[in-house]
Amino acid sequence: MRTGILTLSDRASKGEYKDRSGPAVKEVLAEWLMPTPEWHYAVLPDERYALEQHLRDYADQKQCSLICTTGGTGPAPRDITPEVTEAVCDKMLPGFGELMRRVSLQVVPTAILSRQTAGIRGSSLIINLPGNPKAIRECLEPVLPAVPDALDLIGAPRIDLNPEKHKTYRPH
Repeated sequence: MRTGILTLSDRASKGEYKDRSGPAVKEVLAEWLMPTPEWHYAVLPDERYALEQHLRDYADQKQCSLICTTGGTGPAPRDITPEVTEAVCDKMLPGFGELMRRVSLQVVPTAILSRQTAGIRGSSLIINLPGNPKAIRECLEPVLPAVPDALDLIGAPRIDLNPEKHKTYRPH
């Protein structure tokens, strides 16, 4: 299985600071997914064209079954990740964002401002995550139990969850 991680950050893409969000996503996924996937990773500016191209490339050419974006999910003018995700997806899965917001609201009242979502492009599941490394774990871990079944349903390679984290659930 191949997994893509895309960090959206103007400053990190310019080298003004080191990306911590992408590595935080990889850390959580490495703990949860079995077998450990092959990784594809990039840091991009908050630019529509760059994100569209990378999402299409990761899904269509690199055939990443799971693509996680981090950053660009807030209400600021340059936060465009959910709109770009929706533009490249065949179907949207709003339940992912609903669960992530519900969990985040238990930690910070401003979680209501986040716009995380998820969608499907071909046989790829795309999940938008916040840009804060601490919030990545808080948001990603609750949705991971649904990922193996989602990937099965869209025809992606089979994965399991680390049984020390959560038993893989497959109702189908």
